[in-house]
Amino acid sequence: MIQFLSFLAFTAFVAGYSTWQLRKDKLNTQDGYFLGGRSLTGIVIAGSMLLTNISTEHLIGMNGSAYENGMIIIAWEVTSALALVAAAIYFVPRYLKMGLTTIPEFLEKRFDGWTRTFIAMMLIISFVTTILPIVLYSGALGIESVFEISDLLKITKQQGLWLTVIVVGVLGAVYAIFGGLKMVAYTDTINGYGLLVAGLLIPFLALWDIGDGNIFTGLSKVFEVAPEKFNVVSDEVSVGEGARDATLPFSVLFTGLIINQLYFWTMHQSIVQRALGAVSIKEAQKGLLYTGVLKILIPLVIVLPGVIAFYYFGDSFYGDARDTIYPQLVKKVLPVWLTGFFVAVLVGAVLSTFNSTLNSAATIFSLGFYKRYINTRADESRVVWIGKMTSLILAVFSILIAPFVANAPDGLYQLLQQLNGIFFIPMATVILAAFFFPRVSAMGAKVGLVFGLLFYIIMNFVIQVDLHFVHIWGIEFVLNVIVMHVVSNFSPRTNTFKITDVGAVEMEQWRFAKPLSWALVIVTVLIYILLGNV
Repeated sequence: MIQFLSFLAFTAFVAGYSTWQLRKDKLNTQDGYFLGGRSLTGIVIAGSMLLTNISTEHLIGMNGSAYENGMIIIAWEVTSALALVAAAIYFVPRYLKMGLTTIPEFLEKRFDGWTRTFIAMMLIISFVTTILPIVLYSGALGIESVFEISDLLKITKQQGLWLTVIVVGVLGAVYAIFGGLKMVAYTDTINGYGLLVAGLLIPFLALWDIGDGNIFTGLSKVFEVAPEKFNVVSDEVSVGEGARDATLPFSVLFTGLIINQLYFWTMHQSIVQRALGAVSIKEAQKGLLYTGVLKILIPLVIVLPGVIAFYYFGDSFYGDARDTIYPQLVKKVLPVWLTGFFVAVLVGAVLSTFNSTLNSAATIFSLGFYKRYINTRADESRVVWIGKMTSLILAVFSILIAPFVANAPDGLYQLLQQLNGIFFIPMATVILAAFFFPRVSAMGAKVGLVFGLLFYIIMNFVIQVDLHFVHIWGIEFVLNVIVMHVVSNFSPRTNTFKITDVGAVEMEQWRFAKPLSWALVIVTVLIYILLGNV
């Protein structure tokens, strides 16, 4: 009973506080609904970005990978700090200067309307086929494993997963549909900092238990059992036999991983939309760089517990069972009275990524398709209503697809990254070309998008070359750039474009942006120096 009460109390607090914050907001306008009225501050942006990114596919999937493969998986997190520096210093100030609501808007200004439409369509497809279903399923898996819904309700585990997917999906849709970006951002912020607290409790309590009251003694014991798991530099092969089954070879950090991180943190709509809703460039930079700090710390929550779990369970959960190891650790070390709070945070993490992605998809469809092609005379309230209906439809599709994600052969997180590569790298190439390759034309961009999509699908899923999939991203990026330039020679750019200040927000930059940026770069490098030869 106390589990349920603590779960209900925290969930009700998050909903009540967020609703109170929106009491005076105008949610029937485009900026009000899709950008939170351009009123978000650094702390809110950081909390929302963290939880939009971190969800149960990280808690479950990355801890599962760390349990089996060690801390090499940490690269997905700590290198994010470098991309967030690029976002704070270069990309987001330019987006805010242009007064953008969506990233595809920029591509229309730089290339043409069809390039915007193509990118917008790819984004929505990627949301529905990859991010939303995997987030829902991994969340349901975690909640079922900790709360044991199927046992409580006397139903099968599969039925318990379906039920949890439906309940969480409906809750996430309600947040996204009725509250817009600001509701999403405030719920994200509270749940985000709740996740940090609850997430840090797991390794703290585990190490306290292992060390008989001394967490450093506990850490030493864990290290003595499996010192190799603390090494962050993988010696896995990335080319040749075995490359396709490798988790994260060190060499891929310098090829496709760079492009992926740049795309996700500087161009991905569901992430960047928080910064686009900032009250000023100063607050946007604070939010982005604070997120960078949190990404350096977050491996304590989504990587270290997996390594600790090896101390308790050995290799008994290797293979397909790796994605159940984090819930097993939670049940072992967390007091019963805290379980409800933990599950509330777990649900919050799922809701955050789910409703943030729904909100972004609704923004892109309403402004990129409906307003431009279906009803060009639609007023703002009509556009907002279409956004709500889009969220509802996409939520239903995601709920129906989610249970079929089960039994991913390489783990949930690895599956998510492989699927994301279909969409992320072609889009990253075009957006980077829009900024840095002035000779690339609209025709070059469109051909590059199609080529990139087909190249990755054929190389990774059809031919299945003996290359790690992140290396394929790197090769794809280089070939995309070449293809775009070749096509642009035959179909040259005809339009001119220059970034101009539309006066959307205050343009004064944060005076600590560069010092904090340098600090993040140095800390990232030090992590690999200090933990690279363990």
